[in-house]
Amino acid sequence: MNDSLQGFQGGSDRHQSLRTLTLVTYILYAASALVGLTAIVAIIINYIKRDDTRGTLYESHFTWQIRTFWWGLLWAIVGGITLLIGVGFVILIANSIWLIYRVVRGFLAWNDGKAMPV
Repeated sequence: MNDSLQGFQGGSDRHQSLRTLTLVTYILYAASALVGLTAIVAIIINYIKRDDTRGTLYESHFTWQIRTFWWGLLWAIVGGITLLIGVGFVILIANSIWLIYRVVRGFLAWNDGKAMPV
């Protein structure tokens, strides 16, 4: 079966639930731009439900989201620490742009029923 359609096998309740949950986590990550706490909720959901996504296209989305969270957090910490020497502001702006890109790209692939590259 085509990988991009793998998550839609028969339109089962399980796959519909995973599709909805993946959308919710993308929304939580997007909302974290305003309320950072929502990213914590999203990463917890990613880890709790990760096993349920195995073998579906949503597994790649969860992996994408988890990597986005941890790399974003790492660069936010580096940016925060280096604010003292002036370069931190540039790092934080670049990190914000990168995070927006990752959320938008992931959402668009989700919307098209495509897996994310891992």
